Amino acid sequence: MGRGPSIEGRKNAEDARRGKIFTKLIREITIAARNGADPATNARLRMGVDKALSANMSKDTIERAIKRGSGADGADNMQELRYEGYGPAGVALIIDCMTDNPVRTVADVRHALSKNGGNLGTSGSVAFQFARVGELVFDTAAAGAEDRVLETALEAGADDVQSEGDRSTVLCAPEQFETVKQALVAAGLAPLSADVVMRPGNRVAVSGEAAETLTDLLDWLEELDDVQDVYHNAALPAA
Repeated sequence: MGRGPSIEGRKNAEDARRGKIFTKLIREITIAARNGADPATNARLRMGVDKALSANMSKDTIERAIKRGSGADGADNMQELRYEGYGPAGVALIIDCMTDNPVRTVADVRHALSKNGGNLGTSGSVAFQFARVGELVFDTAAAGAEDRVLETALEAGADDVQSEGDRSTVLCAPEQFETVKQALVAAGLAPLSADVVMRPGNRVAVSGEAAETLTDLLDWLEELDDVQDVYHNAALPAA
């Protein structure tokens, strides 16, 4: 009978995953801090700090990232880059990166796409299919939770609430994100996820081999050190 992964092996894998998440969060905070080191007046920085705290990042680490980004703790040469392209079955992709070496980054992204039935597009080739929106997802399995999310979100200025199964997704303008989030949290509703994202206007059903290849591509892109976020317009089969 085969043995599963050792406890040490699982811990190492978890540490590596956690380290990658922390790296991305630190980059986000560093970039955001360029527009001001005070989260109270810098909405993007406040969102980055909130995500970092939710991931149990220490306040010291967060402060160092803010200092680096604001120029108080040495120069920072990170750049934000957005790549647009296509995956298998013509799925539209937006790949947001933060890097200190754009030549390396575009080569890594292009390689991942070419190995998984995709290709890099020109700027603007797929972005029109997406809209930048605030998105908060809630578990509404508890009795009355769906109604509470709907009522609180709309009163706070959300544009829409979409419910499916035990999940409710609150959508709002990016400028309203913080107000809507704070109202929901104050009502005792903790989001499973909360972020400003690129959301597709329509999703394309992808199944079979194309879905498997796309999943491999998305995993590959997410593993690249310089990639922060990947957005797509595929409706993939439930895992």
